[in-house]
Amino acid sequence: MAASNSGGGGPLSAEAAAALREGVGLVFARWTALQMAVENQWGGRDSRAKADQLGASIVSWFCHSKGPHYFEDLVDMMYDTISESLNSDFEDGSVEEVAEQLLIMHEECQQSNYSSIEKLRNSHVQGNAFSQSRQIPIGDNDDSDSSDDDDDALMMDDEAIAPEGLADGWTVFPPRRGRGNN
Repeated sequence: MAASNSGGGGPLSAEAAAALREGVGLVFARWTALQMAVENQWGGRDSRAKADQLGASIVSWFCHSKGPHYFEDLVDMMYDTISESLNSDFEDGSVEEVAEQLLIMHEECQQSNYSSIEKLRNSHVQGNAFSQSRQIPIGDNDDSDSSDDDDDALMMDDEAIAPEGLADGWTVFPPRRGRGNN
C-alpha cells in the first residue's frame, strides 16, 4: 500500500480539498501535544494562529504541490514548523502519527472517500485534547528538581503515564490508536 506516497491522483476537487481542510482541523483538535503548545502559548500569544497556519500549510502542500507526497517530507515540514513557530520539540511520536493519518486522509480524499473524516466528525471528544491530558495527575510534590521531569511526562503518550497514580476520581482516557487503519 502507498501509505508513504500519497499517489499521483491529480489535484483534489473543491469538495475533496474542503473535506481535507476539515479533516486536518479535526485531527489537530485531537492532537494533545499541539493543543498543549497552543494553550500554554509556547509560541507566544499568537500560538493558536501559528497552529492554524501549520494546518493551512499542510492543506496547501497537499492541494498545490505536485505529488508524490512523501511521509518523510511531511514529517520534516511539521517538525520544522513546530520548532520554529511554537518553540517546541514534540518527542512523543505524535508528529509521525499525525503525518501518517493526514497522508491516509489525503489519499482517501483523492478517491472521494471521506469516511475517516466522517468518523472524526462523529466522534466529538469531551472538551479538548489538552484538558483531557491535564486530568492525569503527574506528581504533586513541590520538589523543584522534578519540574522539568513533569513537563517531559506531559509530552508522553497516555500509555506511558497511565494508570499509575490515578486516584480520587481521575479519569483515564484510552489512546486513540488504530483508527483509520482499514
